[in-house]
Amino acid sequence: MANSNNEGGFSHGAIESNNGLMIVLILIVLLFGGLVEIVPLFFQKTTTQAVAGLKPYTALELAGRDIYTREGCYNCHSQMIRPFRAETLRYGHYSLAGEFVYDHPFQWGSKRTGPDLHRIGGKYSDQWQITHLNNPRDLVPESIMPAYPWLSKAMVDADSLPAHMKGLRTVGVPYTDEDIAGAAEAVKGKTEMEALVAYLQGLGLHVK
Repeated sequence: MANSNNEGGFSHGAIESNNGLMIVLILIVLLFGGLVEIVPLFFQKTTTQAVAGLKPYTALELAGRDIYTREGCYNCHSQMIRPFRAETLRYGHYSLAGEFVYDHPFQWGSKRTGPDLHRIGGKYSDQWQITHLNNPRDLVPESIMPAYPWLSKAMVDADSLPAHMKGLRTVGVPYTDEDIAGAAEAVKGKTEMEALVAYLQGLGLHVK
């Protein structure tokens, strides 16, 4: 009796023996699965609308966020608190998509060589943050985090901020013409350390 698995052009055996066909079918399945999982998120208010009180980053905070990304802080520090008891007891309220609608890209991540930073805003003073960034072991002797003393001497690149904010506005961040026009002046004379601390101190303040 003929094996039913070998009948037709798309039989199991035909697919397994044809690498090109298998690749095409795998891509179709992945594409369909991705569409089913991702597309609905674009229409859910919880993922597309900002939480109450959320505002775009100020010019100084935005500069600090760029420094945070440039220095690779996201490689060791997540900004995603999972909705599990152990997570919320340690870090606070779990992360909501609405808190990150103005982040491009967001810094959720998953690795935690260091602690999660999502709710760090206001947890420590500005001076604590500066001391920690200059030499983490002055405050946490067992820390393996590198020091960033040059941030206290490097000045914020003010001239690049207006173009950056214009770019963010094209993807939906509600910066006004006044915000963009005043961006360079707002960070004039500010160090990269001040900018990074401003960014960190603003994290996670909108949901308690």
